[in-house]
Amino acid sequence: MFSHRHTLRCARFAARRYMASSTAQNPIPATFLRGGTSKGIFLHRDNLPADRDQWPRIFLGIMGSPDKEQLNGMGGGVSSLSKICVVSPGSPEQQAQGIAVEYTFVQVGVRDSSIDYSGNCGNLSSMIGVFASDEGICAPPPPGAASHTVRSFNTNTLKVIDTTFPVAESYAALDLPETSIAGVPGKASTILMEFVHPAGARTGKLLPSGSSLDILEIPASPTQTRQLRVSYVDATNPTVFVGSTELSEFLSFDEYVAGSASSAAATSVSETLELIRQRGAERMGLDPSAQAQPKIAVLSAPDKADLEEGVDIVVHALSMGVLHRTVPMTVGLCLGVAANVHGTLGWELVQQARSTSGKPLGEDMVRIRHPSGLVDVGAKFAEDGSVKSATVVRTGRRLMKGVVWW
Repeated sequence: MFSHRHTLRCARFAARRYMASSTAQNPIPATFLRGGTSKGIFLHRDNLPADRDQWPRIFLGIMGSPDKEQLNGMGGGVSSLSKICVVSPGSPEQQAQGIAVEYTFVQVGVRDSSIDYSGNCGNLSSMIGVFASDEGICAPPPPGAASHTVRSFNTNTLKVIDTTFPVAESYAALDLPETSIAGVPGKASTILMEFVHPAGARTGKLLPSGSSLDILEIPASPTQTRQLRVSYVDATNPTVFVGSTELSEFLSFDEYVAGSASSAAATSVSETLELIRQRGAERMGLDPSAQAQPKIAVLSAPDKADLEEGVDIVVHALSMGVLHRTVPMTVGLCLGVAANVHGTLGWELVQQARSTSGKPLGEDMVRIRHPSGLVDVGAKFAEDGSVKSATVVRTGRRLMKGVVWW
């Protein structure tokens, strides 16, 4: 029987031979991986042009954008399937600090030609260590080790992430029936992610406005304005949090989530949420035209059935202007941090839920309900109130390895 390492070496050799012999002008060695509830193309930095100005046309070609179906590429027509990670070994200075890998996350537009480097993807980040280990970008696990931890540096947010995954025969073992995550069928190996010092990923501050709660004024009609309570939090990725109860007072938000709103009502909800996001971006000192950052998430109190499952809070998040089928993991992690910061909307809702359910008020693990199920996220704080880490469990799967055309 061939070992997993042997199979990977053969795949790399075949890709190099194909590159040398093919008459096509542009195949690039690539690996297609699922991480959490996202899928994406993983590339070696050395296989891309040194001039980053040439990257956009390559990435658009790989994904098949712009096209709502992305039929000519590897994308799946939604933002969670239109992603790329560019990976390289850490610099000598980084490696001296224990950072083995550096990577850049790329959000590729589906219906347009946007290439966004402004944020990170928590789901695909869970597979950076696995990819680096498979490709020999980082040191292999010690002989006989049952698990391996790879420390990576994300260039988008300038943050460090540790991923720990099980190993067998010195390679990442992803098919152990250990855990399941909402939105993905079946069980797989546990990948533990720890975002180190995640606060201020884009703005340099956990609370970019200086307050845990802000009042945002927006037009509700041609003659009226509305004041909304919002929280601006920047942990793993900056996010604008707003409450569903206040939105539902003047928008068909529940119908929008259920998919039953008229086209006009759904358009009104989308436009209003984008306006809130843009106003929030300005308040956070970010570019309001960069649709990927900040994210916007609508928070709700759990109902009776949710409380029986230990749910602390319910979230509906948008990604690139579209209601997300699950929750972007960086938004989930940001919410996990926010729920432990006194005075934020997340903190208020979690405290209310725990007062009703009897769950300990001070527990730092937060159970979130999103459109596809549940996820538990955690946050650890130092004595001075700074965020030491944010933690979540993901799973992943190898899907394909070879070359990709652009």
